Amino acid sequence: MAKYNITERKEKEAVYRSLVNPKLMDEMKEKILNVIVIQKKYKDKTYSAKRLAEDLGTNTRYISAVINVRFRMNYTSFVNKYRIEEAMVILADKRYQNLKMEEVSDMVGFSNRQSFYASFYKIKNMTPREYRISHLAKSSSTQDNSNLSLADES
Repeated sequence: MAKYNITERKEKEAVYRSLVNPKLMDEMKEKILNVIVIQKKYKDKTYSAKRLAEDLGTNTRYISAVINVRFRMNYTSFVNKYRIEEAMVILADKRYQNLKMEEVSDMVGFSNRQSFYASFYKIKNMTPREYRISHLAKSSSTQDNSNLSLADES
């Protein structure tokens, strides 16, 4: 007999998710995007699902249901996605190449470097430092190539 009783994990559908009217869910999705993305609340370290629910006049369970169903992730992953997207822009920009990773992490809303690195790696499959190096190397080689082509024309 097997030592461990391992059973296949079944995806459980939370009942409350299917009780929400799809039209209302779409409306709430737009409101969530407005607050998190347009108003850039993802940069606020203290902005929680609870505060989002309060701002939208609903409860956290409903916020959770909408984010789970419409974005296929949880609240933290949803917010971190936008933080990482902004971090990628900063890391690839030569104007910010002297910023420390802690400063980049802080600018985009992470409360510590470890969570920034973990989220970045989960999304991009590389560290923020590796991402910066690869993008700054690409932009300098593009710059070198454009300088070479200008020299050829002279």
